[in-house]
Amino acid sequence: MTSDVRILFLADSHLGFDLPARPRVRRRRRGHDFLANYAAALEPARAGEVDVVVHGGDVFDEPGVAASVAYQALEPLRRVADAGVPVFIVPGNHERSRLPHDRFAWHRRVHVFDRPRTFEVEVRGTRLALAGFPYERRGVRMHFPELLERTGWQREDAAVSVLCMHQCVEGATVGPADFTFRNAADVVRARDIPPGFAAVLSGHIHRHQVLTTDLSHRPLAAPVLYPGSIERTSLAEMGEPKGFMVVHLRGAAEGGATWEFRCLPARPMMVKELVADGAGPERLEQALRATVAAVPADAVLTIRVAGDLTEAHLRILSAAHLRTFTPETMNVAIRSDWPVRS
Repeated sequence: MTSDVRILFLADSHLGFDLPARPRVRRRRRGHDFLANYAAALEPARAGEVDVVVHGGDVFDEPGVAASVAYQALEPLRRVADAGVPVFIVPGNHERSRLPHDRFAWHRRVHVFDRPRTFEVEVRGTRLALAGFPYERRGVRMHFPELLERTGWQREDAAVSVLCMHQCVEGATVGPADFTFRNAADVVRARDIPPGFAAVLSGHIHRHQVLTTDLSHRPLAAPVLYPGSIERTSLAEMGEPKGFMVVHLRGAAEGGATWEFRCLPARPMMVKELVADGAGPERLEQALRATVAAVPADAVLTIRVAGDLTEAHLRILSAAHLRTFTPETMNVAIRSDWPVRS
């Protein structure tokens, strides 16, 4: 190889998140944030900065997305393919391992891992093999070696190979407590990743991270790259940077893989606490307004209210009342586990 093969790698775009086709309640929807970051993530491909695009799965938030959402997700990939950049898609668990409305993805340069398989492309004189399979729902720990074998990746004579999937690998971490995936049935054994791949490109884990060693700190045969999700989908991701990766590949003799993480403008997500005990409705409203005023206008805000609540309190906390003083750019959710007193 005389030059890098440059891959734009994104995953877990979850398009359709909070974007109902026929909303019953008028409020700010977060779905447009996901669409905006998706467009921003694909910009380097449109600008000619990369040679290949790989989406690591969960393009959509659910398998039953409206056709309009599917078009908004897949048509940009077709435009990238029209520009001469091949696109590879791994169906994820939110798609139930099958890309919905796949007619919008039909293009000779758009390739879907609808079953275990290997695609080959030539990039500026370099032969690149991309092996992969859709999300494995049966317990990937047991079936991973078989799935790899079924891709036929070892039969391809390419200068560089990568594995594309949507799975957990031992050592990946998530959440505010840094939960570490270890030996569950849906977790790939790190030692089962064979030598021969320059990198493993995986979706499914929403926190950006790169695994280079196993749980015993022994080097992996290939680095496992997680770009993470393009926006925050839950409070477990609060404070995590969001974005995508640009991966540079060379043959094993020339250094394998290097990578960079590019941030996207994720909205601030935060939780605030209020106590209703001993506070009348007027004091609760004052505290509520002060809380809203103290956070960024584009925040995704969760307010947890503790204490006994009366019907009067609930009117103050109602969505209709919140909309009278919260910025249109803000998303606010009220959470309370306490019973209501009459």
